[in-house]
Amino acid sequence: MKILLFSFLLSCCSALVSAQQPVDYVNPFIGTSNYGTTNPGAICPQGMMSVTPFNVMGSKSNKFDKDSQWWSTPYSSDNNFFTGYAHVNLSGVGCPELGSLLLMPTSGELNVDYHEYGSEYKNEVAHPGYYSNILTKYNIKTEATASMRTGLTRFTFPKGQGNILLNLGEGLTNETGATVRMVSDTEIEGSKLLGTFCYNPQAVFPIYFVMKLSKAPKQAGYWKKQREMKGVEAEWDAYSGKYKLYTKYDREMSGDDIGVWFKYDTEENESIEVKMGVSFVSIENARLNMQTEQPDFNFDKVRAAAGKMWNDDLSRVMVEGGTNDDKTIFYTAMYHLLIHPNIIQDVNGEYPMMESLKVGHTDGNRYTVFSLWDTYRNVSTLMTLLYPEKQLDIIRTMIDMYKESGWLPKWELYGRETLTMEGDPSIPYIVDAYMRGLRDYDIETAYEGMRKGATTPGEFNLLRPDNNDYMSKGYVALREQYDNSVSHALEYYIADWNLSLLADALGKKEDAKLFRERAMGYKHYYSKEFGTLRPILPDGTFYSPFDPKQGENFEPSPGFH
Repeated sequence: MKILLFSFLLSCCSALVSAQQPVDYVNPFIGTSNYGTTNPGAICPQGMMSVTPFNVMGSKSNKFDKDSQWWSTPYSSDNNFFTGYAHVNLSGVGCPELGSLLLMPTSGELNVDYHEYGSEYKNEVAHPGYYSNILTKYNIKTEATASMRTGLTRFTFPKGQGNILLNLGEGLTNETGATVRMVSDTEIEGSKLLGTFCYNPQAVFPIYFVMKLSKAPKQAGYWKKQREMKGVEAEWDAYSGKYKLYTKYDREMSGDDIGVWFKYDTEENESIEVKMGVSFVSIENARLNMQTEQPDFNFDKVRAAAGKMWNDDLSRVMVEGGTNDDKTIFYTAMYHLLIHPNIIQDVNGEYPMMESLKVGHTDGNRYTVFSLWDTYRNVSTLMTLLYPEKQLDIIRTMIDMYKESGWLPKWELYGRETLTMEGDPSIPYIVDAYMRGLRDYDIETAYEGMRKGATTPGEFNLLRPDNNDYMSKGYVALREQYDNSVSHALEYYIADWNLSLLADALGKKEDAKLFRERAMGYKHYYSKEFGTLRPILPDGTFYSPFDPKQGENFEPSPGFH
């Protein structure tokens, strides 16, 4: 009997080990330190919504703080001061953006200053589609999960007064301004302005939201930080430069630093859930997204659905052998791969058209967050090989962006072109997929857009501002000591080489010859003296004096750039 029992236990253990799924290996905390710029927030694969712990403001103990240094992510594992959950965030980017709609639970006396209501935390847990912690200041357990377009948080309070705050003034974005309106005692709606990514002042856009609570509050109201007054005016107004609580006003509120508060009497371990739908089209669509994807409050159901979505996508590759750490590294990298680009269309198929006030409609997936210079070398190929159905919609989106705005995307963000980074990266991204046999899209229109970017003079060219030198000289001349002439030219050469391959495949022989010859211009930059590429002056001579190692420690350099 003992032998049989032992064998049975061994079989059970083997079954448990073999039952471990790809999603179980993912560690969302990887990349959240040392400027990795990832975050452990809850998100579905390529989902519009992410619900992310925000811990980069409000405390002198922060190692990294958005208000004291360049910082581009809502979370750092080096910090321990929580000021709420941000809804809709970017992962892996180098410029601050989004990270707003900050939802925060507190207990005790109501306080709307994030420097004071923020809390340290413990017991962090993160899995794909789920995050939780315990706020030590309040003994509140916070949990977050998400569907494709909606977020859901669950706050478990101690006995006494509990508060839920929505801060619309703070975030990572450099834009300001928000509007909010109370719809009922459990629902609010509004919008907030986002944008200016990498300090492009015109690349701005609104996010619309609808938020609903699972329990009606005892009392609710707005807050706004008042402008600082001087002289007699300041003497008359006790709120000069301070936060003002609105307790008897429940119509619309607008401002740069505003918020909404809800006050409760809670029992021990009472949970209140808060769901939020977002849209980049309208408040009505935000509500439709929320009602469609989360018609009720069921945290565990939403969390399970998010985990299943992740496991389905990660299971495209089943890894054998290696250690558990090896599998964690691999599947976490795949997890990060599938965060961006993310969908932007609402459940009814509507989306904001590229650089337009118009609303488009799609029957498939419309994508956004095209950091193409960062992704055309490796993400494009991997998406084509592992997720061809997603890649088709991504490329169709890029072609539609050309139809809508007149240019293929470079670094598009929620319907706006930020013009960040170098080169003409849509070309190698699309051509790589085409040459691998992924062709169910309008390649002739794509080629039209590629050729426009390759041949339009620089003063009219959003993608290749240095195209005049490039087309007339075969290289981009160094015209300022610390410009990016070599980087620009190399990107143009890579794009033209790809364009020559596509032209040849499409039977456009003269174009193929033209772009192939242009692509060979990289040879101009090779310096036999140093064995490196070297900047070239307008007269065709090499930049001098030249030290190829200048710049290796990130000092200004015409060589490394």
